[in-house]
Amino acid sequence: MNRFTFSPDDIASRIMVALDFPHVKEAETCIGLLAGTGVYVKVGMQLYYAAGPEYVTRLKQEGYAVFLDLKVHDIPNTARGAMQSMASLGVDMVNLHVAGGRKMMEAAREGVEKGTPAGTRRPLLIGVTQLTSTDRAAMNNEIGIAGSIEDCVARYARLAQKAGLDGVVASPKEVPLIKDVCGPDFLTVTPGIRPRGSDIGDQHRVTTPEDAFSLGSDYVVIGRAITQAPDPRKALDDIIQRIRSAE
Repeated sequence: MNRFTFSPDDIASRIMVALDFPHVKEAETCIGLLAGTGVYVKVGMQLYYAAGPEYVTRLKQEGYAVFLDLKVHDIPNTARGAMQSMASLGVDMVNLHVAGGRKMMEAAREGVEKGTPAGTRRPLLIGVTQLTSTDRAAMNNEIGIAGSIEDCVARYARLAQKAGLDGVVASPKEVPLIKDVCGPDFLTVTPGIRPRGSDIGDQHRVTTPEDAFSLGSDYVVIGRAITQAPDPRKALDDIIQRIRSAE
């Protein structure tokens, strides 16, 4: 059953290209090849630590929607301050680890609201449930959380919603469950996306882009399959075409 939650004309804006580069120059080269496509860009720890907030500001000035993916996880007061600083950059989405607990998430929400520049819309606040590189054995035996991945993701999603978050990060495979327990308007951002035939690398709970959207994902995060392709623009166009064909 088709569970797309948006118009097919909006596909590009629902694709987050992960700019996982060590230097601005490489990120700029990739961005240049994707100019005009309307994609979201995701700035994670590697690029942010190398380039700093100035580069995020530049991306916003150039008209990009930006997901600042720093996965905050700290005491409530520190989380509040971190989110205030991140929101002040004018980004469109920020995130934290749900494992930090409800008080931390509520403090983060306060920070986002306080840091948002006057007259602008606050960033969406998204909670990480379980990384898509985590399997059940690691979650049970190393992280120390009992039960299935699905049980943990559902519990974390409900907690994030109660804390006032806008949605969660999870595997596309868990999206139907999240929508069932939190409602269709609770956003899902899904990494672990690999076009058919791609190397899954260090990921475990993966799907293709077209399957992710069919499962109800609101946004998909795609990195290496686009950024490390011989022709990133063609790779993106091919992905969009396959998604359209799957409607």
